[in-house]
Amino acid sequence: MPLFKVRRRVDAYVDYVAHVFADTPHDAAELASEIDGDLQWEEEGPCEFDARQFVTLDADGFEIDGTQVGDL
Repeated sequence: MPLFKVRRRVDAYVDYVAHVFADTPHDAAELASEIDGDLQWEEEGPCEFDARQFVTLDADGFEIDGTQVGDL
């Protein structure tokens, strides 16, 4: 039986947090989007979802078309 390398890709993102002075929570989010580059953002960590995709790789590490399965 042949041996294949399969990549599992999990849907995820990384959260960052910053402290923002504002009158309301909505104002804080709006202001953060406006001054994004001026804030001191700290990485809070990755967050994974249940969505996953599996795909078989060829000998060079490239995805083989048509082998993708999963729910991404």
